[in-house]
Amino acid sequence: MGILVFIIILAVLVLIHELGHFLAAKRNGVLVEEFGFGFPPRLFGIKKGETIYSINLIPFGGFVKLYGEEYHEEKDPGKTLRDRAFIYKKPWQKAEIIVAGIVGNFLLAWVLISFLFTQGVPTPTNKVIIDNVQRGSPAYVAGIQVGDQITKVKTTNDSFTISSSEQLIKISKEFGGKPIDLAVIRNGKGKLVTVVPRKDPPKGQGPLGVMITSFVEKKYPWYEAPFFGLAHSFDISIKILTELSKTIFQLVSFKQPSVDVAGPIGIAQFTGQAIKFGKNAVLELLALLSLNLAVINILPFPALDGGRLAFVVYEWTTKKRVNKTVERYVNLFGIIVLLSLALVISIRDVTRLLN
Repeated sequence: MGILVFIIILAVLVLIHELGHFLAAKRNGVLVEEFGFGFPPRLFGIKKGETIYSINLIPFGGFVKLYGEEYHEEKDPGKTLRDRAFIYKKPWQKAEIIVAGIVGNFLLAWVLISFLFTQGVPTPTNKVIIDNVQRGSPAYVAGIQVGDQITKVKTTNDSFTISSSEQLIKISKEFGGKPIDLAVIRNGKGKLVTVVPRKDPPKGQGPLGVMITSFVEKKYPWYEAPFFGLAHSFDISIKILTELSKTIFQLVSFKQPSVDVAGPIGIAQFTGQAIKFGKNAVLELLALLSLNLAVINILPFPALDGGRLAFVVYEWTTKKRVNKTVERYVNLFGIIVLLSLALVISIRDVTRLLN
């Protein structure tokens, strides 16, 4: 099931991204020769109209093949096809086609996050709420229930207002073996519960025997969700860009990255974990991956959309075409680097999975 859902997620991400390029190319009159899922060699394809829709052997990606995509492909096609070649379009049209895939991924994430906001999202608060009570624990014996909010802890000589999980954990450890009173709000009503925290709790349990959280579920109405979803999508994108920039700098300076990186195999593993938490967790993962794909593709690196956009910006500002040989070999270099990086990350994913 995890593999199947992962393939579906990958297909959605690729199709949305390439559909952006496809629609923008059609809008600007560019001939689309092929719309492919996966990378060649081609397994099979169907030609509809002027475009071949293909399924390819290497499933980790996709592409839209535009007529006259790079200057080294330049021929003398005649006026009709010349008007439909990517390289003869105006710079702003080229930029629109290139950026359209990134926009597609961002829009997908925005829609998904907005939907999730209508279903309820964990929102941080300064409240300490009981999320689970372990059977036979001091909290269970005292009658503490899931959903109870702990507001105060009273000891023999003092009283503490509780506004964070860390406070409750610290106090319960400090007063292990001694009775304390917990001021609890349950169903809007306050009550006092006496409990004796354990000095030496079983492994994996705390002195009280509870799981606590400072998050509450908040649902947004459908007419508000798109606005909050848009703001959240931008916020996540900025965080992804920040961490990605740090990681690239650390790799270049031969330092251990401060964040973990996963490739297709690692993402497939995360997909399996998300399935256990239900549909919304899978949709959240899809939204995060879509934003990651958008951010990565906007980077000005050869073979990525951002790298192609850099060539267009150069042509736009200098009014000169990029040297055909330079363009070809720079893109080839980018593809080699990206595939090598994907291979290294995949090897790490397999090693981590085996361990």
